Amino acid sequence: MSQLFQALGRKVLFSFDPEDAHGISIKALKTGLVPGCAPQNDPALRVKVAGLQFPNPLGMAAGYDKNAEVPDALLKLGFGFAEIGTLTPLAQSGNPKPRIFRLLEDNAVINRLGFNNEGHEAAFRRLSSRKTQPGIVGVNIGANKDSTDRVADYVAGIRTFHTLASYFTVNISSPNTPGLRDLQARDSLKELLGKVLDARDEVAAQSGTRRPVFLKIAPDLPEASLDDIATEVALHSLDGLIISNTTLSRTGLRSSKNAAETGGLSGVPLFERSTIVLAKVRQRIGSDLPIIGVGGIDSAATAIAKIRAGADLVQLYTSMIYRGPGLAAEILRDMSAMLKRENIGSVAELRDRDVSIWAAKNIPA
Repeated sequence: MSQLFQALGRKVLFSFDPEDAHGISIKALKTGLVPGCAPQNDPALRVKVAGLQFPNPLGMAAGYDKNAEVPDALLKLGFGFAEIGTLTPLAQSGNPKPRIFRLLEDNAVINRLGFNNEGHEAAFRRLSSRKTQPGIVGVNIGANKDSTDRVADYVAGIRTFHTLASYFTVNISSPNTPGLRDLQARDSLKELLGKVLDARDEVAAQSGTRRPVFLKIAPDLPEASLDDIATEVALHSLDGLIISNTTLSRTGLRSSKNAAETGGLSGVPLFERSTIVLAKVRQRIGSDLPIIGVGGIDSAATAIAKIRAGADLVQLYTSMIYRGPGLAAEILRDMSAMLKRENIGSVAELRDRDVSIWAAKNIPA
C-alpha cells in the first residue's frame, strides 16, 4: 500500500495545505475509506513493557490523533499501540496558521502547532465510547499555554483519564509552548514528577488499577541535563521514558524551502540525534526502565536500530505522511522477516546490542 500511496495518494494530499491534508487523513480513517490490514500476530514481535502486553513494538506517536478521534482505526493499520493527544485541560486553538511545513527533500516536517486540541472533556467523551474496545491507547497530557499552574494541568490529566488510558505520557518537551521545556530542569522536574505520580497512585488506590506513566523529553538537551533527568527519574516511581520529541536543530538539512521556519523538526533528519540521546539515556538509567524510541523511523531497519540502541518500543508519525497508511504493516512484515532470517526468537532480544556504539557519538550541534 505504501508504494501505491507514494504514486497516487501522496500527490493528491500534498496538493493541499499540510494541516488541511492532516484533517483529510483523519476523516478518511473515521469514515473507513482507509482499509485496515490483517494483523501480524507474530509471537516474535510481542513485547511486555510496564505491565502491558504489546502485540508488536510499533506505535503511532502523539500529535497525529490529537483529539482521540481515530485510535481504533490506527490500531487496525497494524500499530501495536496508539498514543492520542497532546491534551490540555481546556480547549485551545494553538499558534497562528500556517504552522505545519513540509521539507520534501528531507522527508521531514516542521510544526509549531502549540498543543492545539479540543480539551479534556471532548477527548473523555470519545475515549469513553470505546472503553470496551481492545487495544493499547496511551494518553499524552500537557499544559495550557496560559495556565497559571502547569503542574496542576498535568495532574488534572491523570485524574481525568485514569479509567480510560492504557498509559500516560507526560509531555514536557514540545518546543512550541513557551517555557514548557523549562519543566525538564531538575528542580521543576522533581516537583512535576512528585505531584503527577502521587495523583496516579492516589487514583490507583481508589480504582484498583495502576496506570503506567512515561516522561517524554526533548532531543536538544546537553549531556549534563541528561544526567540530571536520569538522577531525578531514579528517585521516582516512573514507568518509563519517551525519547524524543521534535528538535529545534536544523543541522544537515537539504531542503531550502521552509527550513528557516520556527518550530520543531521531525522526520528522517531527527533519527541520528534522537537515537544518540536514547542510547546515552539508556546508559545512564540502566536496563530496567523501559524506553520508547521516537524520531526518524521510516522502515524496519530504523525501527530495529532504535531497539538495538536501547528502546523497548518505538513510535512513528512523520514517515506516514510521506509513505502512507500502509507503512506500519510494511515495517512489521519486514521486522518479522528479519527476525526469522537471523533466527531471533523475540524482538526484545535485540535491545541494547548497539547502545555503546550510539552512546559514544556526539549529539549533533
